[in-house]
This record gives sequence, structure tokens and C-alpha cells, in this order.
Amino acid sequence: MKTILNTAHVYMILGVVSGLYYREITKFEDFTGQTQLGVVHTHLLALGMLFFLIVLVLEKLFTLTASPLFRWFFRIYNIGLAVTVGAMTVHGTLTVLGHSSGAVIALVAGLGHILLTVGLVLLFITVGKRLPTAMPMADTAELDVAPHATV
Repeated sequence: MKTILNTAHVYMILGVVSGLYYREITKFEDFTGQTQLGVVHTHLLALGMLFFLIVLVLEKLFTLTASPLFRWFFRIYNIGLAVTVGAMTVHGTLTVLGHSSGAVIALVAGLGHILLTVGLVLLFITVGKRLPTAMPMADTAELDVAPHATV
């Protein structure tokens, strides 16, 4: 669980730093247009920090790390996010500096998104395998349901 929390923490730091980078490079270059740098911090905070905080809760509930698939998910998802955010950062920086990014950047970003998708599929399979097979029926006495009042 500590590794998952540390991963969320690293993404939080990277998200804040990337927001600072975006603000400073656009200010330094007097850039006012659209760039992918403006959403790098959002991707890091949402797909990194918030996502792994949710995974942390799922780990607490279902012990995901007991499944061998969890390691595959963890590695592939993190590589996919790093590749995606790296491509976005390079593309955005080139845009701010007045250069065009070639097809290689688009190819790398596409590869990152494919890896993210594979990671998400592995996470869903892992959660599915760790769910209890039979959920016990709730005792109606414990539900504390008030009877319907008639008028």
C-alpha cells in the first residue's frame, strides 16, 4: 500500500511542477496561444495522483497486490502515463518555442495511450478476480428500514 501512496505522491509533485513549468515557459516566451503544456498538469494530477489514490482504496478493500496481474498493471500503466505525459510535454514545449512537432511525437503519444489502455484493462481484470465470488445477503433486520406510513 505504501508503494501505491508514494506513486500518487510522486504524481502530485510532478503535476504541480509541470503547472509551474507551463506558467514560467509561456511567460518567458510571451506565448499566449494554445499548447498541450496547459493540460500536462491536469493529466498528472487526474491520471496519476487521483487515480492511484483510488487504486489505494481498492487495494484496501480487495488486496489487489495479491494478484500477479497487479504488477503488470502497475508497470504498464505507469510507463504509459510517463510516455504520454512526456510526449505532451515535448509537443507543448516545441509549440511554445515556435517549432512544429513531427509524426514521431504523435506516434509516441499514441503508444503511451495504448499502454494506458492495456494498464486499465489489466486493472479491471485484477479487480474482477479479487472481488468476492459470493456476496452475503444483507440481514433485513440490520437495514433499519422504516415501514411505509399510510395516510
